[in-house]
Amino acid sequence: MKWEQLLSNKRLGQEKTPHREDDRSEFQRDFDRLIFSAPFRRLQNKTQVFPLPGSIFVHNRLTHSLEVSSVGRSLGNDVSRLLLERYPNLQNTHLTEMGSIVSAACLAHDLGNPPFGHSGERAIGSYFSEGEGQKYEHYFCEETGDSLTPEQWQDMVHFEGNANAFRLLTHHFKGRREGGFVMTYSTLASIVKYPYPSYQASKKGKFGFFQSEQDKFDRIAQELGIKKIRTATGEERYARYPLVYLVEAADDICYQIMDIEDAHKLKILTTEETKALLIAFFDKKKQTEIQERLATLDDTNEQIVYLRSIVIGLLESECVRVFVENEKCILQGQFEGSLIEQISDIPCQAYKKCVQTAFAKIYHTQMVVDIEIAGHRVITQLLDLMLDAVTHTDRTYSQILINRVSTQYDIKASTLYERMLAVLDYISGMTDIFALDLYRKINGMSLATI
Repeated sequence: MKWEQLLSNKRLGQEKTPHREDDRSEFQRDFDRLIFSAPFRRLQNKTQVFPLPGSIFVHNRLTHSLEVSSVGRSLGNDVSRLLLERYPNLQNTHLTEMGSIVSAACLAHDLGNPPFGHSGERAIGSYFSEGEGQKYEHYFCEETGDSLTPEQWQDMVHFEGNANAFRLLTHHFKGRREGGFVMTYSTLASIVKYPYPSYQASKKGKFGFFQSEQDKFDRIAQELGIKKIRTATGEERYARYPLVYLVEAADDICYQIMDIEDAHKLKILTTEETKALLIAFFDKKKQTEIQERLATLDDTNEQIVYLRSIVIGLLESECVRVFVENEKCILQGQFEGSLIEQISDIPCQAYKKCVQTAFAKIYHTQMVVDIEIAGHRVITQLLDLMLDAVTHTDRTYSQILINRVSTQYDIKASTLYERMLAVLDYISGMTDIFALDLYRKINGMSLATI
């Protein structure tokens, strides 16, 4: 793959429209479109890990996305600077704008996640794989006169927030211009972490786009020159777009380190545990300097903030180094794993320790589990009712539910697959609060208007 072709400011859906003349680049315009969009604003009421804040503020999807975007901009700018030293002939290409591309993609990377954190994703997938939704695998819809193909069924049982983000940005929802948000090809390619459809998904169920958007990704891949590779099992699939590694690294850095900080605020981790986890990223000489600096800070929270900031700075520089050193391998589509898995030994072991601690002490705390239980119940019932409504639109109760859905969702589409996706669009776009409020109203627990 070649940088000259990989970085394009052509817009999906406006390929022949001339670019506007102002001080912003097309990639900065992507960033601004996302910032001012309704789906991005709704992230403020979507769970990241911990319940939405009471007296103690912890991260939600919005603050997480903003932080990831900030780190992503630094990653892109630093990689761009080093690559331009290596390839000075690329000075007049879009390589100089890599930071803006990665920053915009980072803003968008969680747009497709449903309410209630990662448990929301699992609730949707498990509804089809082991719940009442199993009946739709071979269901024949009399109203549309069709059923799901095996490939379409895989989209349901492996529902993925990443694929849903690509759909949100590219799908032609009613009342919206062709091409969804009309983003640049490079920004769109940068969010597709798993560049293959659901029927090629791994055991973890990760994939990059639904059947409904495969033609759009094919178009983007062809335009950008994303090569195809053959896997160990003999399957042919697209290689990862190079900037995906930087978006992924920014996400890995932020969610892991910020979860540790949030756990300290909530007193899940003690100050001593938190300090030990963060100081461990550095060698003995640097640890001595850090301890001297900590001694000048009286406030415990400020000490943790300082440690968090220098750890993020270290991980950012390490990921930049790994990317640049492996640039040729990345462009050949042969680089395996993530950047953060191949950083230097001391920070790598410290990062793994943070991951182990998070799973052992953070992700299974009662407050996190309670969100999962409630979210699973809410999403399961909403799916049950809405899918029944779109497959039996002649029923009175179905009409009541359908009339409640925004007209941008094609609930009355001509195929069963499109109707089911419209339901997933509707539910995954909800905030935690909206989903819970609708659930209460449906069950007669609340009669107040939204």
